Amino acid sequence: MCDRGAVTVPGAVAAFDDMSAEFGRHLAAERNLSPHTQRAYAGDIDDLVEFLERARGMDSFDGVTLADLRAWLGEQSRRGARSTVARRAAAARTFFRWATRTGRLRTDPSLRLKAPARQASLPHVLRADTAGAVLDAARDPEGADDVMSVRDRAMLELLYATGIRVGELVAVDIDDLDMSLGVLRVLGKGGKERVVPFGGPARTALVAWLNVRTALASEASGAAVFLGRRGRRVDPRQVRDVVHRAARRIADAPDIGPHGLRHSAATHLLEGGADLRIVQELLGHSSLATTQIYTHVSPERLRRSYEQAHPRA
Repeated sequence: MCDRGAVTVPGAVAAFDDMSAEFGRHLAAERNLSPHTQRAYAGDIDDLVEFLERARGMDSFDGVTLADLRAWLGEQSRRGARSTVARRAAAARTFFRWATRTGRLRTDPSLRLKAPARQASLPHVLRADTAGAVLDAARDPEGADDVMSVRDRAMLELLYATGIRVGELVAVDIDDLDMSLGVLRVLGKGGKERVVPFGGPARTALVAWLNVRTALASEASGAAVFLGRRGRRVDPRQVRDVVHRAARRIADAPDIGPHGLRHSAATHLLEGGADLRIVQELLGHSSLATTQIYTHVSPERLRRSYEQAHPRA
């Protein structure tokens, strides 16, 4: 089925390299996707190109069929997680929709492309007492409380207090913090801005870190709140290492990363009685259905709510 709004380019050859590069520029300039998603989609299309060359002997996107795309995803499903296959299907649909709309291709082979259903996996969460122990474990185990351990404690406290994503944490600038009100301005997915509160422990940890931040600050630091050892803005990999290292110090804690702290924050908010829509706003979810994954975690809260609300409980 042709896109009626597409501009047809007679005789055009949809060369792999040219279109892949143009698609990358489109993602960066027009889609307003996060840098992580841009890289992932670009990598997915590169993987599709490799499959079409190797398995189909093709040298351009002209003539790609739905069967080709299904075969590609089938190969992916045998060697990758369902979530990865689902993302690659989304990347293909985005790519071919763009290509037909702009006249680079005459037809869109991805219109009926579906990814396998995602498994209903439940997020790993920490118990409230274990979460506290993990945060405490960010301190220097030798008790020296050096600059890096002060930073680590502040990062973990803020992740858990706010439930923000690791990419949002590393992007935080000093002007994004309002210490008097205890709120943080966050630029989330799709460039959407939201304001998230944080409590006393996170504020105390942040004040301690900001007081020693100058020990690492340099011209390369800019306005970044959290810095690496060389004075540059900390990157997500460093934050993940900090969380994993702290979790490993607690005997009964699962090996979680920053997303595990985000899951735990959402879970504990709901267990404490927070409204689901408030949690949705705090986490920056565009759909309430995404937030509802956390409602499974507390049958005790379900029982309490039932007993409080039902006249025959």
